[in-house]
Amino acid sequence: MRFWQEIGVDLGTATVLIYVKGKGIMLREPSVIAMVRDTNEVKAVGDEAYRMLGRTPGNIVAVRPMRDGVIADYDLTEKMLKAFVRRVVTGAGRWFKPNIMVCVPSGVTEVERRAVLQATREVGARKAFLIEEPLAAAIGAGVRIAEPTGSMIVDIGGGTTDVAIISLGGIVVSESLRIAGNEFDEAIIRHIRHKENLLIGDRTAEEVKMKVGAATVARPEDVREIEVRGRDLINGLPKTIRVTTEDTVEALKEPVQKIADGVRRVLEMAPPELVSDVIDRGIIMTGGGSLLKNFDELLRQSTGIPVSVAENPMDCVALGTGQALDMIPVLQDALISDTFLRR
Repeated sequence: MRFWQEIGVDLGTATVLIYVKGKGIMLREPSVIAMVRDTNEVKAVGDEAYRMLGRTPGNIVAVRPMRDGVIADYDLTEKMLKAFVRRVVTGAGRWFKPNIMVCVPSGVTEVERRAVLQATREVGARKAFLIEEPLAAAIGAGVRIAEPTGSMIVDIGGGTTDVAIISLGGIVVSESLRIAGNEFDEAIIRHIRHKENLLIGDRTAEEVKMKVGAATVARPEDVREIEVRGRDLINGLPKTIRVTTEDTVEALKEPVQKIADGVRRVLEMAPPELVSDVIDRGIIMTGGGSLLKNFDELLRQSTGIPVSVAENPMDCVALGTGQALDMIPVLQDALISDTFLRR
């Protein structure tokens, strides 16, 4: 009988998801922490801290300690992760430390890997493991990764997009782009600022992206519009405008094209046999960014390969990270454990 829990953590730039073995996804909250500026006392984490973004008084600061899929502020990430793990781990204590598997983008450096492992150990992990995001996404999407056939995953998160071809339980070729959901939001902010002289915030841009955003307009019924409020940059007063789907397509043209180019580069680097498998099986999209309307259609047009969005794409990485704890013998060459810290 095991006296410890096994949990998988999708430590994302925008959202943290925690999967507990036998229970499923037990936590889904924004990667935000609010601190008292002078004392470094934790005021709030997750949803409560997210509501404080852009609205805090001078003595409180609400920040995202993760940037581009990796730790930007080690101390704040550790405090945030510790608060989240305490919420889901029952009986936590000296003798009941969990085994924790954390996913990281495929392009992280050795220093960034050490930072994530160290933070996981400081949280109180009995054993800590790292798995690369596209591998976790493939497992969560139901791909049989141990088979000697190629599967292509495009995982679009908040801070990074990971593109990989997987075979025999490992990543054969991959590319990690620091262009994803957050960059989409910033592109919308820039576009509205340039076109309408209107300044909007991150949360408003995210709402625009989710409600009327699209990678391309495939049908007339795809076109929608939304009312947006912000500050007029000419007179400094509040102003309301209407933003349409065509506006977002124009705003997102550059970041979306960079992701499509990244997919094509990975296909060009892959062995011909695996490319043949991908043509037969298609490309699978995961992550919140894959929900951008018609993104799958744009990739299909760009590559000539069938593209599908996974079921529950936002949960794939968290589910795969947790399920990977049962696949350690299969994944042993692809995982990084805390023995890495003792090198």
